[in-house]
Amino acid sequence: MSSNDVNHPFERLLELVETLRGPNGCPWDREQNRETLKPMLVEETFEVLEALDQKDPEALCEELGDLLFQIIFHSQIAKEKGEFDAKQVCLRLHEKMVGRHPHVFGEESFKDSQELLSNWERIKELEKKKNGGKVSPSKSLLDGIPPKLPSLYLANQLSSKAARVGFDWPTVERIIKTLLQEVNELKQARIKETQVQIKEELGDILFTVVNICRRLSIDPESALSQANKKFSRRFREMEEFFIKKGRQLKDVDVREMENCWKNVKRSENS
Repeated sequence: MSSNDVNHPFERLLELVETLRGPNGCPWDREQNRETLKPMLVEETFEVLEALDQKDPEALCEELGDLLFQIIFHSQIAKEKGEFDAKQVCLRLHEKMVGRHPHVFGEESFKDSQELLSNWERIKELEKKKNGGKVSPSKSLLDGIPPKLPSLYLANQLSSKAARVGFDWPTVERIIKTLLQEVNELKQARIKETQVQIKEELGDILFTVVNICRRLSIDPESALSQANKKFSRRFREMEEFFIKKGRQLKDVDVREMENCWKNVKRSENS
């Protein structure tokens, strides 16, 4: 590998994607378009999240590369259409980040992160005016959040945006109190046996839990993923316990399963 290769890895990657999309490139890569790439972009993003949860630097490095490849691939398609290229993406991002951090690259200062985030929204509005976009007085602060986000992430984004203008619970304890109120409302809905209301109350409970995660700086998706893995691990151990005794779970009394489950939990904590 030449020193030029080492010093310009991004340029090499741009050339690679351009070659793959070129006349003598890969037939599969040439067939791809923005629609066919959508599922891959989502998949690569979640694989990055998985690597983060695993706290595996090697996996994270690889998955970030796969995600970067998708971004460059989309940029190459745009270049072919005469819209923009990867370098313009980088330049626009650089300009935007410098403009949105006047406390780092300018003379402004903020007393806390809440004031900083409020200014961030103000800068975004100014950017749109500068770029010729019309900013309606009735435009919602929630506009711009991708509606196709997974529901946990969407709930987190919605409440985070609202919190930037001060619409938030004053403390985590108040959110927990709200959660208990929502659980009571679910109990009442079950008494009335109205499925529509039960669904609504369950949604309120989930939304409130997401807000507890947000205030505690916990990613709700990662927290649920960890709980899923824990349940799966314990359940498999319970299955294995009874299989060794020549029994299937479908033939085991629920009390025996509960006792086994408790033993599995104790063994993990010992």
